[in-house]
This record gives sequence, C-alpha cells and structure tokens, in this order.
Amino acid sequence: MAKKYRRVVVKVSGEAFSGEDGFGIEPEPLKRLVGELRSAAELDIQIAVVIGAGNLFRGAVVSREGIDKTTADYMGMVATVINGLALQSALEKQGVETRLQTALEMRQLAEPYIRRRAIRHLEKGRLVIFAGGTGSPYFTTDTAAALRAIEIGAQLILKGTKVDGVYSADPKRIRDARRYQRLTFDTVLQKNLAIMDATAIALCRENTIPVVVFNLFGKGNLRQILAGGKLGTIIS
Repeated sequence: MAKKYRRVVVKVSGEAFSGEDGFGIEPEPLKRLVGELRSAAELDIQIAVVIGAGNLFRGAVVSREGIDKTTADYMGMVATVINGLALQSALEKQGVETRLQTALEMRQLAEPYIRRRAIRHLEKGRLVIFAGGTGSPYFTTDTAAALRAIEIGAQLILKGTKVDGVYSADPKRIRDARRYQRLTFDTVLQKNLAIMDATAIALCRENTIPVVVFNLFGKGNLRQILAGGKLGTIIS
C-alpha cells in the first residue's frame, strides 16, 4: 500500500499530558500519548510534534493578574520545553529515537531549532519534538505548528483534541451540535470557529497545508488517519 503522507506535524496540547484536573504531567496520559505516537511512527512516516503547555502554565490567565503579556508568553514557552523533555524521555524509553529542538536557546536541554537540521533528523527516521513555540511572544503554539509545518515541508497538520472533530457548538453542552466532516479555511475564519487561532489558519490557507482536527485520546486514531482513514474534521 502506498503511503498517503511522507511528513506530517502533530500538534499536541498540554492537556494530553495531564489527568482529569487538567494540571501537571501524569504518568498514564503521558503513556497513552507515547503509545499513539509510537504506533504512528511504525508506519514509516516522518513525524514532527509541536507541543503546548496549558497543563503547566496559561499566559493569558496570569497576564490578567499582573504579569505583563510578553513575560507571560515567554514563561509559557519555557513550560513547553518541560513537556518536551517529558515526552522525549518517555518516547526513548519505548525505543523511539527522538530529537528535541526549541526556539529558545537552552543548549543544556535541547538543540536550538535549525530548519535544515530538523529535516535531516526526520529523514533519518527520528521523531522531532518542537518546543518553545515560535520563540516570540504574541504567537500561539498553533501558529508555531503551522509555521514549522511550512518550514519543514509537511503535507498535513494533525490537531489533537479531546473531541472527534469540529462541531457547530460545544457538544458537551449542546446535544444536537453538528460535527463537520469538512470545512474550508475561509469558513473557519468567517465563522470564527475556535479550532486554531486566525494566524495559524491563515498560514495554512496561504501555503495549502490541510489540517485534520481529531480525537487524540481515541486509541489508534492517529495511526488510522495516517494510514488513510477518514476521522475527524478536515480543513482545507
């Protein structure tokens, strides 16, 4: 069977690392995440992961409590490195060769982000973890995922969430909320659907990189999509 994708970016939010309370790094969620990534890596597809840090720090919240926005954003970038270190260690314990790169220079902990080096790691079969966001404040990790996907020539962005796609309303609160199977980038922007921020969506639209929004917590979902299965909502 021919491979559908050669290189992809998986966007993993901080909530994938935490338990029911949504805070911290818990062993079971981390183990589940590693299992999904390891299974997907077996398909011989080049995988890069961009991680968030909402489980450790929310800059938007603390910036309202007296910390200036720029400082809060840098604090959030540092928190993504903590998640990155945890994910790297857990993956390598399961035999997945990885490299952690960060947009903030932390040479004792990770490689600095260098585009050509990242591509070379992927070509050698290593799973590359991108931390530190874009390295600049005022940009989300969703925007970082779009930017890195463009830079490394990825064919797809997979946005992992706790729901199985994009809905017309919050499915947890509105029973008859409708799940979209397919959306255009223009529709997402016009309807202000809270999937990714507008900058990330615009970057994907301008560079024709489709996004699949799917339930990362469903066992085997990531592998199924990469194998050509139709899950979640595709935005293109």
